[in-house]
Amino acid sequence: MSAAARTPPTGEPSQSWDPDRYRREAGFVAELGLPVLDLLDPRPGERILDLGCGEGALTAKLAAAGAQVVGVDASPEQIARARDEGLDAHVVDGQALASEAAFEAAFDAVFTNAALHWMKRDPDAVIAGVARALKPGGRFVGEFGGAGNVAAIRDALRAELSARGIDPAPYDPWFFPSVDDYRARLEAGGFAVREIALIPRPTPLPGDISGWLSTFGESFLNALPEADRADAVAAARARLAPVLAGPDGSWTADYVRLRFAADLVEAREAP
Repeated sequence: MSAAARTPPTGEPSQSWDPDRYRREAGFVAELGLPVLDLLDPRPGERILDLGCGEGALTAKLAAAGAQVVGVDASPEQIARARDEGLDAHVVDGQALASEAAFEAAFDAVFTNAALHWMKRDPDAVIAGVARALKPGGRFVGEFGGAGNVAAIRDALRAELSARGIDPAPYDPWFFPSVDDYRARLEAGGFAVREIALIPRPTPLPGDISGWLSTFGESFLNALPEADRADAVAAARARLAPVLAGPDGSWTADYVRLRFAADLVEAREAP
């Protein structure tokens, strides 16, 4: 890839995952996912698929609860770290779960945290793959970015590309559905929804928002020549300071999460 835009307008947004950078800038993600584990209520001996497991922080907690856990993630780097921690983890695109022969009707539950919003290309294929992976009556429990998630941050990143004459739409990597949208998708995929809600959750960041922008806004930044990316981060930071920076210099991200629990009624074919 050249130092110019690395993601063509007709291609998928690009995002890489460095486990150390992720833990440094987003260690709070696993901690804030603990209520979703409670909603899942893992039971000893259950087979559970952790979809979008990252480096395995919550996968390890599921295993500690006595479940037989398999973690999957599209990032080879994150999976390598999870395996280093002794976890059963595999490189699998969540949008291609249906192609995994070993996953058919193999799990009592599928758990996911802070991952589904990165699976923008085909969210319905994700749901179909989950349905295929579950045993009859299995449950699908998770949380991810919902409508309005990081709205100010997203607007700032998009504005920086627009200011440089670049249409930001092809570089926007996120799928943030409403409750009605995702409920309809789950029901169309054969699930009965037990609960689903948007949860506004302003989240204090561990450091300056520049680190967040560089880590999670990589898809936008990759639209620019490498030499211009630091300036774009600085400009986005300046846009965000009036709304997300505290008087003490702390930063808070404008998170809104969509949390859900659903039970498989009828498996459907992947689209």
